[in-house]
Amino acid sequence: MTDESAHPGGHDAAPRSIALTSATPAATAIAVVATLGLAAAGWVVSVRQMSGMDMGVATGLGSLAFFIVLWVWMMAAMMLPGAAPVFLRRTRAASPVLAVPLFVASYLAVWTLVGLAVYAGYRPHGTAAAGAITIAAGVYELTPVKRRFRRHCREIGRTGFEFAVACVGSSIGLMLVFLALGVMSIPWMAMIAVIVTVQKLLPARAAIDVPVALAIVGLGTVILAAPAWIPGLTPAM
Repeated sequence: MTDESAHPGGHDAAPRSIALTSATPAATAIAVVATLGLAAAGWVVSVRQMSGMDMGVATGLGSLAFFIVLWVWMMAAMMLPGAAPVFLRRTRAASPVLAVPLFVASYLAVWTLVGLAVYAGYRPHGTAAAGAITIAAGVYELTPVKRRFRRHCREIGRTGFEFAVACVGSSIGLMLVFLALGVMSIPWMAMIAVIVTVQKLLPARAAIDVPVALAIVGLGTVILAAPAWIPGLTPAM
């Protein structure tokens, strides 16, 4: 005769396991749809709000409230697709319905703080500053600091804040290029978003990463030497 008292919750263990197993695919599907849906919404809002604002290196940011709201949507568009695998792993938590939204919210909260720092420090600038920043960003792509942050950005952190800090460190050079060349430019935003996403999804490979870094340095050099060669870098006269 089996002693059920020796196995607390004996009747519930199997159903609970079955429920968790069946809930995981559902939670994963919801997380995928929600993450990519939020990113898609970010692109829609960004394109609509940024329309007509791109003046290259002379671009202004507008009011603080306008910029921060737009910045959050921009970060959702640019950063969420590459971070989706990490968010999906959060569906394995005991309460994925709470764990995933909190993780995403804290991730975007860190990028919001970055946006506040951008607003405080950004000024319309010249092509010389844009070229110098772009060259520095390309050099940063080759540093051990970048590689360490990138590795951590592909791992799941204990919190969204921890994960976001690693991703900020990984993407900061690329984001500086975006800020330097046209913070309201949809083409630059799209190009930077593609590189950020690829770097989040794929491990570091010198055969790819070094040419990308050298291309960024080359772009900065061209901006310094012949800024007129870069479309949209300066406002049309």
